[in-house]
Amino acid sequence: MRRRTVTAGNLEDLLQVTAPAQASEQQVAATPAAAPPRREDNSGLRTEFEFELPRGYVDEAGTVHRYGAMRLATARDELRPQIDLRVKENPAYLSVVLLSQVITRLGTITDVHAGIVERMYATDVAFLQDFYRRVNSEGHTRAAVTCPHCEGGFEVDLSGGRLGES
Repeated sequence: MRRRTVTAGNLEDLLQVTAPAQASEQQVAATPAAAPPRREDNSGLRTEFEFELPRGYVDEAGTVHRYGAMRLATARDELRPQIDLRVKENPAYLSVVLLSQVITRLGTITDVHAGIVERMYATDVAFLQDFYRRVNSEGHTRAAVTCPHCEGGFEVDLSGGRLGES
């Protein structure tokens, strides 16, 4: 979401300029929720990763949201929480602010903010922190694991794919 500083002098001009954009955004929100194609930039770099939460976020209406998408973080995303007063008062709040900036969609929710991340189950927040680290540090969502029974090693995709799916 784009933020602008508005003064009383240019309020009418700003409303006229943004009116068509707001109308098109409302039409997109009215369409049925379908999984958008994964985003790539012009160079073919994958910039958005889909995930499935272990438990799911429960909104005020009782709807469970398990599927979502996270975009790659920018330097601004990493720096912005450092000046946030909530983070200055409680450094543990850093991950809440950071996750709220990079999660682009959670179920049908497209405006993910810190209040939503605050109300998530701890297991989901821990999953998202690990997912963020993997996507932004390693560039993929795969993890090497070892079977506790046969001790065989293999890779799993943390982005939510079910066993047997390709």
